[in-house]
Amino acid sequence: MSSSDDADDSASRDASYVTTFDPEAGDRASRAVVSAIAALTGADPTDVASLYDVLEPEALDALCAHAQRTGTATVHRLWFEYEGFDVCVRSDGQIRILGPTDDAASTRGKE
Repeated sequence: MSSSDDADDSASRDASYVTTFDPEAGDRASRAVVSAIAALTGADPTDVASLYDVLEPEALDALCAHAQRTGTATVHRLWFEYEGFDVCVRSDGQIRILGPTDDAASTRGKE
């Protein structure tokens, strides 16, 4: 797992799937991740592995909420592996999901 608050030059990277959530409206990053993985795998969100097996969902949600409260232009990112996919949650509400291929691991190091 890694976290970064560096500027993102996302135009130069390819993602296999990108979705969003609205942290300003109180959307939870943890729920958005589970829903996105379920959509990618064709499963019901209740049938995918618990996010607790990978990280603490409340901590992920708190990171995004904190970033919204501070009001800075900095975007925080957290990468983790979930259900065989590399997932990047950004505090501005973007979720990138790479994989399940070897390309995911090589692309993660560039972000």
